[in-house]
Amino acid sequence: MNARPPSERRAPAKINLGLAVGPLRPDGLHEVATILQRLDLADTISLEPAARLAVHGFPGDTLVRRALEAIGAAAGVEPSWEAQIRKLIPVAAGLGGGSSDAASALVLANGLLERPLPREGLVAIARRLGSDVPFFLEPGPQLASGNGTTLEPLELPQDYSVALLLPAGAHKPSTGSVYARFRGEAGFAERRLRLREIAAAGASADLAALPGNDLARSPHAERMCELGAFRAEVSGAGPTVYGLFAERGAAAAAAASLAGLGTTWLATPAW
Repeated sequence: MNARPPSERRAPAKINLGLAVGPLRPDGLHEVATILQRLDLADTISLEPAARLAVHGFPGDTLVRRALEAIGAAAGVEPSWEAQIRKLIPVAAGLGGGSSDAASALVLANGLLERPLPREGLVAIARRLGSDVPFFLEPGPQLASGNGTTLEPLELPQDYSVALLLPAGAHKPSTGSVYARFRGEAGFAERRLRLREIAAAGASADLAALPGNDLARSPHAERMCELGAFRAEVSGAGPTVYGLFAERGAAAAAAASLAGLGTTWLATPAW
């Protein structure tokens, strides 16, 4: 019998188009409202059957391994897979790379099961792995609320380019510690309502009018706007800064201009 070829899946980055953060919930997490948008900047995950569980390519991985262990337990099988992670998304940068990798590993492993789990089973596992993981199981932009795992599909403009800047020497503490220091929940209900109202406009939504990021700010966002971005913010808990540009040429020029401040990428929205 021929060996089964490895399965492969792209694991895209995300940005937060607005991030309103509210008070603590009974589960110890903050109430949030944010729009999650995929980018074409992506890692690649491959998976194939193996004698035992192994994850290669990224020594710092924990989420892919946890995802594979979790789906094996849920399916009642040994997680006998070998995963390969090819990283392009910067680590601990607010772009959701680890969460996206984990979601892709879940989908690939489920496809290799003799009895695949139903979609709700995958979503349940994703929720336990982290608040961003369920998003990467769904298509298109999503409005995330509650603790970040309640998702509503959105139709939003996709006709722009994105310049990304990871400032040199920037170091983000854990996302949990960033949230733990947050004390700005006043006015959350109004910011959440504003975000929902703009998102409800669908393909004609004015992304420039979305509320900002309650959790993190950067002076580099102002520089992005000076270079022509119609919107610029920190993504998630940071430290990556993104700028949205109506023209790809302007986004490329901005990325080139900011290259001396750190590492830059040029991206486009992805479904």
